[in-house]
Amino acid sequence: MAKCSAGILMYRRTSQGLEVLLVHPGGPFWGKKDKGAWSIPKGEYDEEEPLACAIREFEEELGERPEGDFLELGEVRQAGGKVVAGFAVEGDFDPAKLVSNTFEMEWPPKSGKLQSFPEIDRAQWFTADEARVRINAAQAVLIDRLVERLA
Repeated sequence: MAKCSAGILMYRRTSQGLEVLLVHPGGPFWGKKDKGAWSIPKGEYDEEEPLACAIREFEEELGERPEGDFLELGEVRQAGGKVVAGFAVEGDFDPAKLVSNTFEMEWPPKSGKLQSFPEIDRAQWFTADEARVRINAAQAVLIDRLVERLA
């Protein structure tokens, strides 16, 4: 059975048009990756309701609880098989206030040393067009769905 995740695509309207908030994964494997590496803030769930998971994960990964009227964006299946349920909410998170939870892993490999890394190392606002280039390819459809819903 496929793993399931849920996440939130926060958006705002600016003089440049629609912008969406994406996050970049932390840790040594992602440090130099950019295009296709960004994501919506998300996390796995089992029996939890997807929206409750999405809200919890946003708060854990960014340090701020999202509030507002959530739009359901449906599900997407990523290349590895994981199913991601997406939601959108209007907001104006300040990336400078990012406070992510951390994880530990052995680094460098086979060194026997555990190091702590932020789950998310940065967050950034992008126009919808730029976000489609930066986001995990399977999640780009969530941006398309948001644009359609707001039209």
